[in-house]
Amino acid sequence: MREIITAGERPDLKKAAVAALRGEWPAFVLHDAVSNTHRQAVGEYFARYDVMLVEDGEVLALAVAVALRWDGVVSTLPDGYDGALVAAVTEHESGVAPDTVCVMSATVRPDRARGGLAGVMLTALRERAADAGLTRVIVPVRPTLKARYPLTPMADFHRWTRADGLHLDPWIRTHQRLGAEILAPAPNSMVVTGTVGEWEDWAAMAFPQSGHYVVPGALDLVEIDRERDHGVYRETNLWMRHPDIAASS
Repeated sequence: MREIITAGERPDLKKAAVAALRGEWPAFVLHDAVSNTHRQAVGEYFARYDVMLVEDGEVLALAVAVALRWDGVVSTLPDGYDGALVAAVTEHESGVAPDTVCVMSATVRPDRARGGLAGVMLTALRERAADAGLTRVIVPVRPTLKARYPLTPMADFHRWTRADGLHLDPWIRTHQRLGAEILAPAPNSMVVTGTVGEWEDWAAMAFPQSGHYVVPGALDLVEIDRERDHGVYRETNLWMRHPDIAASS
């Protein structure tokens, strides 16, 4: 039997699932300082949106979202993934009533990929947002295929479509099939910094001189400055908006 439960209901399952799925993300993504700084607050404030799909005691998929306030205008969207986290936590602590759910991630176990489970998780988050009285759903999407084209600006990549009109990227298509529309690129959605040595560990490659490098799993180039012993990665994501949630009668 499959069921959607929160991480708070089964923290033991969540811990094991996170450990098992960490390998699905590039190592450097796990060193986003903003995400790490706000992880505990997000888990506490938005526990209802920290969900797992469980079948026979095994976690098949994870999804996390936060709640924030947004007026529906593209120009006022948060600064991507990091910006949404900061806005959600800050607004919650300031007593600002949210009206929008922002989906931060949805991860499916590799052996269950392409089975529609990501859509199940997105739908589950939407239902929880409806129960909370939220009306909008947005996502700073990290396109699956963009890492193959790190030299291509997101402003160009987001226009790449197939003959059927859907996007070339499968993760973008998942959202489109649920009715989502592309809004705009989200520059500096996630910013990761570290020493040159740390970046060489995260990327499993050498950076012999200063410059911009293509790194496996990175959607954009990584900038390395050996003189300052500093590396920085500024990832561009893609804002998408799902159909608004109808107000309950």
